[in-house]
Amino acid sequence: MSNEVFKVTSRQAGNAIVIAVEGYINNLAGEKILDEFNRRTAEGHRRFVLNLEKTQLVNSIGVSILIEMIEKAQELNGSIAFCCLLPIIAKTFKIMGLTQYAQVYETEAEALAG
Repeated sequence: MSNEVFKVTSRQAGNAIVIAVEGYINNLAGEKILDEFNRRTAEGHRRFVLNLEKTQLVNSIGVSILIEMIEKAQELNGSIAFCCLLPIIAKTFKIMGLTQYAQVYETEAEALAG
């Protein structure tokens, strides 16, 4: 059993929902992010920024869950942007193709303005 600490919070910023993630994004953490995303889309929100400033690692299952979120956002005519990625996570997202369907920004302010 992992003692890994994981935390997800969300808040509204203008017309977007910022989902801030802290910790290693694996299957369990990915499901928590997806639950929050689904809760917010059920409320009618369509524009999301995932702030991964406090995330050190994303495994393949976590990436697949993020892809699922991107697909759902597109189905709803919404969007997802990522910000504050460590270089290794940015590289992983590029290799896995996430950056073809979601924008990546250096800062949360840039993501909200984009």
